[in-house]
Amino acid sequence: MIEIVSAARCTGCNICVTACPTNVFDAVPNGVPVIARQDDCQTCFMCELYCPEDALFVAPFVDRVRSKESVLGEPVTMGAYRSAVGWARGERSTADQDASYELLIRAR
Repeated sequence: MIEIVSAARCTGCNICVTACPTNVFDAVPNGVPVIARQDDCQTCFMCELYCPEDALFVAPFVDRVRSKESVLGEPVTMGAYRSAVGWARGERSTADQDASYELLIRAR
């Protein structure tokens, strides 16, 4: 379930708003998107995957995280899913090899 949108990291690009298949986020003009419908989150990780700034954290469990600093005693690692699938900062995304790259274009 989506748990954190880091205001310190977010640039307001709204890619997460576009990437979310269940419309969990609301865009905020000139601001950080808000988690408006957290209960609709299906933990698909699409928002975290597409966030170019690693500003999102999706908990890998259905239950809400009790502490924003840890998940089951482990520190929260922003962008951990992106890194796990090879989209870590500094790595070239392969999204342009399929239709999902359109999410990046529409968000701009």
